[in-house]
Amino acid sequence: MIRHIVMWNLHAQAEGADKAANLEKAKSLLLSCAQVVPGIRAFEVATASPGMDCTNDLVLHMLLDDAQVLAAYQNHPDHLAIKPFMKALLHERRCMDFIVE
Repeated sequence: MIRHIVMWNLHAQAEGADKAANLEKAKSLLLSCAQVVPGIRAFEVATASPGMDCTNDLVLHMLLDDAQVLAAYQNHPDHLAIKPFMKALLHERRCMDFIVE
């Protein structure tokens, strides 16, 4: 199994909208990719909770069968279609993929 975690911090303004609106749109777009390929076992998207001390605005957490499923997800047309929007919002992005035994 592969665990794929991506964390974003967004600009205060981007694409003609404020951070709150862009967070909701980004979350919705990411969730639309939850079942684009077989082998995705878990798919969670969350935004920072008010009042909680955190370091990122948005997180994606996935659990996948293997590296081939991750590659299929990353190259799927639905996933590729949301990348320009996500990049436009981007202030900072962190990603980590690791094998789960």
